[in-house]
Amino acid sequence: MFKKLECVSLYTSDIKSSVDFYTNLGLKENWKIERKLDNGKLWTLIGLKFPEENSSELVLQNNADINVTDIEIYVDDVIETYNNLSKNPNVNWIREPFKTESGHVAVLEAPDKNVFVLVGK
Repeated sequence: MFKKLECVSLYTSDIKSSVDFYTNLGLKENWKIERKLDNGKLWTLIGLKFPEENSSELVLQNNADINVTDIEIYVDDVIETYNNLSKNPNVNWIREPFKTESGHVAVLEAPDKNVFVLVGK
């Protein structure tokens, strides 16, 4: 069901300092997205790649409303995985599957309160 670790996303209140810190550790900026939020603030997400080819990413984001660490897991089919995991009473769905530019996303909370973002087709 779970195929691979896609990324770990961390909240930071100072995205520039965090990018500087992690790039000094050897990560490379891979992509950047900026979106204007309804409250007028700018939400920035920056993907940092590890030096190893085909590695997972570390994503930094500055939206205080999403002040959690989440783990993104790649799955072949988000909706199928959602349907299968919905049978498990220990899975708490934070967000049901929704369409994105590259496929679908769903967000779940495990019994230990860890947040997993499922990404895929």
